[in-house]
Amino acid sequence: MFDFGQRLRELREQRHLSQEAMGKIVGRSKPVISSYENNLKEPPLEVLKNIAGFYNVSLDYLVGFEKKEMVSVEGLTESQKEIIHSLVFEFHDPKQAAVGFSERQQAIMSELMKEFSKKK
Repeated sequence: MFDFGQRLRELREQRHLSQEAMGKIVGRSKPVISSYENNLKEPPLEVLKNIAGFYNVSLDYLVGFEKKEMVSVEGLTESQKEIIHSLVFEFHDPKQAAVGFSERQQAIMSELMKEFSKKK
């Protein structure tokens, strides 16, 4: 599970900053920075943007939203999106990979090939 406070602390310590110094940079007190790092409070969006800008990291990285875990369905038809969602759901089980495709997975793959080979 992602630990926002730990990520914040690591970024601060990598730059050899105190909580007080970090607080001055983002306009917050040392106790508030401490509460962020201990996951007692969540910073508002404006503070998150300031922190991300200062550390030169994306907001996604700062809050643990790893893009490698995302699948973009932008620009796909609704039918294509449904197939992609089905694929993600069906292939999420790592045990299934060892035994080959189930009938359901084979059907989804067949539908995938039909749908994505259509001419627009």
